[in-house]
Amino acid sequence: MQPHIGISAENLATVSHALSNILADEFMLYAKTRSAHWNVEGADFYNKHLFFEGQYEQLDEIMDSVAERIRYLGHYAPATLHEYLKLTHFSERLPDDNSSATFIKHLLEDHESLIIHLRGNIDLFANELKDTGTSDFITGLMETHEKMAWMLRAHLK
Repeated sequence: MQPHIGISAENLATVSHALSNILADEFMLYAKTRSAHWNVEGADFYNKHLFFEGQYEQLDEIMDSVAERIRYLGHYAPATLHEYLKLTHFSERLPDDNSSATFIKHLLEDHESLIIHLRGNIDLFANELKDTGTSDFITGLMETHEKMAWMLRAHLK
């Protein structure tokens, strides 16, 4: 049953597709952060292993909230690797070495790219697609990624 929440069916579909792209990006960032957690090496192994664990746990919660938002809007969330690879704007590129600094630089680039992408959709969702709820939702996601990026950036000083 389609929701009747004051947003046209066409706009709901457009927003849901955009959220599916965001979900794919979140999944890719999650996978890369998991890789960092599993594969980091060096004298700072233990604390970076724990740091990356905290970050991927946050990303897991984010993915769940994005998927649920898609469902709120009456659509199905993508849930396969095949779909994610088609929808994401990230590459599967992994660092050349397993140092924490290299992982952090790569993850920071992806977080910053996602922040820019989210910021670019805030007004689109609110003004053109008449979905202030999703606009507010992705504003919150953007703020979470800004904090995660700050945490990553602080390790590079």
